[in-house]
Amino acid sequence: MDTETQLALLEARIKGLEDQLAIYQLLATYGPSVDSRTGDVTASLWAQDGRYDFGAAPLEGAETVGSLVNIEPHINYVADGCAHVISMPYVSVDGDRAVATGYSRVYLNQGDHWRVERAGANRWELVRTTEGWRVHNRINRLLNGQSEARSLLSQGVKPKE
Repeated sequence: MDTETQLALLEARIKGLEDQLAIYQLLATYGPSVDSRTGDVTASLWAQDGRYDFGAAPLEGAETVGSLVNIEPHINYVADGCAHVISMPYVSVDGDRAVATGYSRVYLNQGDHWRVERAGANRWELVRTTEGWRVHNRINRLLNGQSEARSLLSQGVKPKE
């Protein structure tokens, strides 16, 4: 293999690693932004036309998603002490689109201990924008034995055909 080909392959590998790292950073920002009620940062994680489907009526648009930090029960969760924790996801990048599949948990403080309020399966559909990677659609389903959560997880880790 000639040097030019080796450099091109190395450049492609580095770009892939940079994409993956940028997606990890994006998802890692979610918990601290919602737990600090920093709605503008939360909104900035989403594409302008992005959506968040958590099982009720989906939130449509980045600003609407960012405003979730100002609704109940979120306000009380933060006031009492909470932690939105996103697991390290399985990430698959395909050009300017990516899917991250993993788990989320919401911990609530209850005096001298914590309890898990919510555990969910997550599918984050991402797009590369001029500002970097952004969430185009997040689907979050409770891990309560229903098949929809298992389906989200299995879709995300299936090998490409």
